[in-house]
Amino acid sequence: MPEEALLQLLYGKGAHVHPVACIEDIDSAVAGRRPENLPSSIRQILAHMNFWTNYELQRIRGEKPPYPEHAILSWPQSPAPLDDAQWQSAVSRFLALLADLDALARGTAEELACEVPVLDPKQSPESHSVLAILWQLAIHHSYHIGQIVIVRRALGAWPPRRGGDSW
Repeated sequence: MPEEALLQLLYGKGAHVHPVACIEDIDSAVAGRRPENLPSSIRQILAHMNFWTNYELQRIRGEKPPYPEHAILSWPQSPAPLDDAQWQSAVSRFLALLADLDALARGTAEELACEVPVLDPKQSPESHSVLAILWQLAIHHSYHIGQIVIVRRALGAWPPRRGGDSW
């Protein structure tokens, strides 16, 4: 039985906006603008989400990705993508990573209970189950999608085409 609450969080049900709706209808110019007094552009936030989602999926698959020396290394320096193709690639990457999370969340109880070892001493010393990592990623996404909503609102680019709370 899939983790229904987890799937709903991944796809923005209930109190959460659909994460894809927040990024699919903006162009690279909007994605690369950083509003005054806000630390990041949408492009930077999405790249950060892609970085950590990919990192955790690699760990779950038994790979050993290098852990960044400093947190800032999971964020691109430039607020703007190089061009429309780079922005669309980042959006496509997010969709693919989200599909991977969805597939894992639909796994069996045994698959979700599998322990994933810690790879770096900077991480929590305990190993984590696949399910625990999926929950952490869903919450991480929720946090950063909220930032994307704030950036879009500051840029006058809210609500998205699919709709979203405007109050």
